[in-house]
Amino acid sequence: MKITVLGTRGIPDVLGGVETHCQHLYPLLVEQGFEVEVIARSPYVTYKTASYQGVKTKALWAPKKTSLEAIVHSTLAALSTLTDGSNVVHVHAIGPGLVVPLLRLMGKKVVFTHHGPDYQREKWGKLAKVVLKLGERFAVNYANEVIVISEVINDLIKRSYQRYDANLIFNGVNAPKAVAEEAVQCTLDRYQLSARGYIVAVGRFVEEKGFHDLLQAYAKSKLDMPLVLVGDSDHESAYSRSLKQAAKDIPGVILTGFLKGEALQVVFSQAKLFVMPSYHEGLPIALLEAMSYSLPVVVSDIAPNCAVELDSDCYFSVKNIDELSQTIQKRCVMPLQEYSPLLERYDWHKIANQTADVYNKVVGNKRD
Repeated sequence: MKITVLGTRGIPDVLGGVETHCQHLYPLLVEQGFEVEVIARSPYVTYKTASYQGVKTKALWAPKKTSLEAIVHSTLAALSTLTDGSNVVHVHAIGPGLVVPLLRLMGKKVVFTHHGPDYQREKWGKLAKVVLKLGERFAVNYANEVIVISEVINDLIKRSYQRYDANLIFNGVNAPKAVAEEAVQCTLDRYQLSARGYIVAVGRFVEEKGFHDLLQAYAKSKLDMPLVLVGDSDHESAYSRSLKQAAKDIPGVILTGFLKGEALQVVFSQAKLFVMPSYHEGLPIALLEAMSYSLPVVVSDIAPNCAVELDSDCYFSVKNIDELSQTIQKRCVMPLQEYSPLLERYDWHKIANQTADVYNKVVGNKRD
């Protein structure tokens, strides 16, 4: 069975929740005998080979403009499936979800994964939010099968679209891989860091990640411990420029830019504390990764973060800078934590098996 995947910027090592999800999931499905091709967006990848761990990869042009990128690329990707021999097209995220009716008209079996209501993100204007909401409506109503990554999203589509048969399949996280001590020290030295001697936050520089709140909270805390922000913006904006300037004006803040592979693992895993001050998430893979490294965490009390079911003292009231500062101060002295019982349901092998079941079901699915 051939599965064509669209809606992701690309794999491997492209920052983003959907991208991380696809990078971990599809090699495991290839191991099960599926043929998988991921259609990536050309600005984010430079493929020297046509595969990644058995997953075929293809880059199609996409405009480097936030408002057009997803829909233009998804339309081109959808049209390319006419002749690619795919049995199933798997569409990720509600922006690309706009092309689900087109794919159905082309006679394709479609699986749609809802990663979160992106129209709630701070960066989008009114028109963009209307378009994203329409993408959600099209995808949820017209996909043969729908996958949701959390109960929060499942409740949303039941309430908004009366879709009661979605498949709940969580995001996952891998067990950490060992990194040679030399490589660890080399990466830490590059940013003048010491193991277990800094706070880390990871994500794109967009409003809904709440990094501006984190900078203010860190400045208030007056901690003698660096704050490392790992990430950047896909498209430079007034917000990302102001965030970087604010970071430069606060002593102790270190900007690494985008990191990938071993460098990302080292900076992430060797921290003393992980902070996620987000206003919006689907099911936060970065939080799951921090937990896999046993880091103490501080996260906003939005519903997707609360669904992970951490201890109550890990949470602070979203957008409350004073409470965030106080929670950071309390938890930055804590030892490494044990999260194994919580992480059991986020196993990628289990997730791959559940996704394979959906593919096998959709091939014979009679739903219209």
